[in-house]
Amino acid sequence: MEVLKTKLEGVLLIKLDVFEDHRGQYVETYNEQLYHEYGIDVKFVQDDISTSTRHVLRGIHGDAETWKLISCLYGKFYLMVVNCNTDSENFGKWQSFVLSDTNRHQVLVPPRYGNGHVVMSEQAIFHYKQNTYYNPQGQFTYTWNDPKLDLWWPIKNPILSQRDEFGHFVD
Repeated sequence: MEVLKTKLEGVLLIKLDVFEDHRGQYVETYNEQLYHEYGIDVKFVQDDISTSTRHVLRGIHGDAETWKLISCLYGKFYLMVVNCNTDSENFGKWQSFVLSDTNRHQVLVPPRYGNGHVVMSEQAIFHYKQNTYYNPQGQFTYTWNDPKLDLWWPIKNPILSQRDEFGHFVD
């Protein structure tokens, strides 16, 4: 396993070890002791998945309390991580990642960061572990195409939920 810092403070890119042979592949997606050895001392309490088809875009979502460990179980998606901490001098800074069932990368996203993703394959399974239980009242949503954030997405006309279509713009 390799843990790399990114250009966003607190956001880590994790490259898992993949064992492959003629039968397929084996990947350990989480081992508390190993993650602690790499300085990731987050106690995760909930796992969630979402399945989506090509060009579905979900996000930018987040809250002020939750750490998320994001991975792609199946398919491929373009992940966007945005600093949404309005008290930070780096508010609005973003970085993108491609996560897939072939690269098996993970991204650790701290509280006050938003994340969104768009599916690049016919279907994808987005998985995340989180250190808090889901609280819809504590969530924020920024629109995927907010001109103040100036995010780059690989598509122009994504398939959106009502939440994402009518999210907030940065004030």
